[in-house]
Order: sequence, then C-alpha cells, then structure tokens
Amino acid sequence: MIQEFIAKYLPKQGYSRIELKRTPLGEKIIVYTTRPGLVVGRRGETITALTTALKEKFSMENPQIEVAEIENPSLDPKTVADKIVSSFEVFGPKRFKSIGYKSLQNIMDGGAKGAEVVIGGRGVPSSRAKTWRFSAGHLKKSGDISQNFIKRSYATASLKSGAIGIKVSILTPDIILPDEIKIKDVVVKVEEVKDKVEDKKVKPTKRKKLPKEKEVIIENVENKEERTESNEWRITKKYS
Repeated sequence: MIQEFIAKYLPKQGYSRIELKRTPLGEKIIVYTTRPGLVVGRRGETITALTTALKEKFSMENPQIEVAEIENPSLDPKTVADKIVSSFEVFGPKRFKSIGYKSLQNIMDGGAKGAEVVIGGRGVPSSRAKTWRFSAGHLKKSGDISQNFIKRSYATASLKSGAIGIKVSILTPDIILPDEIKIKDVVVKVEEVKDKVEDKKVKPTKRKKLPKEKEVIIENVENKEERTESNEWRITKKYS
C-alpha cells in the first residue's frame, strides 16, 4: 500500500521503486529514481509534502525519506517499461517492433545476462489482440532464481487504439547462477633443486693380496751317524 501510494504521489518520470526499512528512530524509506532532482522538488518541497502525507495516512511517527539515484537505468525494469510507454505515446503503436528490439538491445548493452520484453494487448496493430515476445541472453523461467532474483516490472500504455501491456524481465550481472563454474588459474612455480654433494676425498680401496700357492719343500736328510734302517724325513713349509 505504501509503495502504490508513493508511486501515485511522485511524478512517473524517473521513479522506479522504494525500499522500506524499520529502524529504532522510525521508518526509513529509500526512493530509487533516475532523476533525483525531479523527485526532491524545489528546496525539498515534494519530500516534505510526502513525509506529511505518510504521517497522516499510514500513522507513521517519524518517516525518513532518502532519494537514491539508479546508476545504470538500462538494468532497471521499471525505467525500461516507462520508456516503452512514453515511446508508444509519442510515436504510436505502429513501430512497436522497433521499440521492442531497441529496448532489448539497450538492456543487453548495459551488461545484463538475459532479458525479455513482452508487448501485447488490443492496441497492438492487428485484427485481434496479439503478444510479441523479444528475448536475448539467458533467462531463468522457473526455480529459485526466477522467483527471487530476476527483476520484473509491468506498465500499461493507454492509447486510442486500445491498451498495451508491457512486461520487462531482466537477469542482472550481479546474480550468480548455480550452474556457473569458474576455474581459477593457479600459477605453479617450478624451482630447480640441486643435491648438495659434499666433496669428500675418496680413499682408494686396498686390494687384498691373495696368498700364493704354498710351497712345500721336502728335503731328504740323511744322517749317516744316526741313520737307521729307514730314512728320516724333515718337512718344512714356507709361506710368502
């Protein structure tokens, strides 16, 4: 109710939406617009009158109204829908195709991931009511992203040929989709590792000398004085 009241009270040109917050000091209302000077009025007359009207109609003790400027109007569906309505009022419904494509192109140029503009109604040039859909990019039609994150807005252009309804849906670039996967580029530094070999003097290995063949010398000693019937033998062994 507060949003509808403020939308009717403020001028349509430039007004987008409001954000209501409750604080210990009172209700804080943030008005988003593309033309802050038009909403504020001369010396803040419009804001002062709106504050008084909110106190009387909705029994607000201390409403605090702030005006915030929209940085990128091409990503605001209410602003886009109002521009389409003003274009119909100036040029008529015969150029609805060029108006739809041009509005869609402006949205995509603003950085949107996906957008859709639907124009339909009795005022569309045809023998009967038709609906034209202009879409580009990636736009979710169901699920949590569609219900809570896609921005939508509606507007109506009242012409002599009949009423024309405009519906604008935008998927802004700040929304992260659950199926998006980003692969980080990790820089791996490869360093050469040199083994520290201590300079040690290698002692030459001593070869073991194998023993030479044993020499067996057998001497036949004959002792004439002590000689008996059998000769005595003395065996000596020499090793190198």
